[in-house]
Amino acid sequence: MEYEQLKLENQLCFPFYAVSRLIIRAYQEDLDALGLTYPQYLVLMVLWENDNVSVNTIAEKLILNTNTITPLLKRMEVSGLIIRHQSAEDQRKVIVSLTAKGTEFKVLAAEIPYKLIKKLKIEPQEEQIQEALILKKKLYELINLLENIEKQ
Repeated sequence: MEYEQLKLENQLCFPFYAVSRLIIRAYQEDLDALGLTYPQYLVLMVLWENDNVSVNTIAEKLILNTNTITPLLKRMEVSGLIIRHQSAEDQRKVIVSLTAKGTEFKVLAAEIPYKLIKKLKIEPQEEQIQEALILKKKLYELINLLENIEKQ
């Protein structure tokens, strides 16, 4: 092939895309049992860490545009997981808070990461744990590099 750089096997992005889709697919059964999509699960994780945050904060943490996250939040509000309200300090800001149902889902979702590890047949051996932590660190380094490109 004249353009080697255009072969799928030579792309850096494709393995990330494929892994992302396959991980989400592996989560699907457990998320379906809760009536959640993967993006909704991510929003809940942000809120379980820090409740009562702005839409912009959620969008930044998830590396999403606010116009992408707003419809998602609307669906979550309709399903009773969150409420959205204007900030008392700044009427332009929309604050997102967990409902009792959204808070209860934390207990229900707590097993999901462990189930994924079981599906992947990863043994909790020190060497594999260290490899996974190194991979996660490298991925976050790549995320930071890519975010810096966007900011230039």
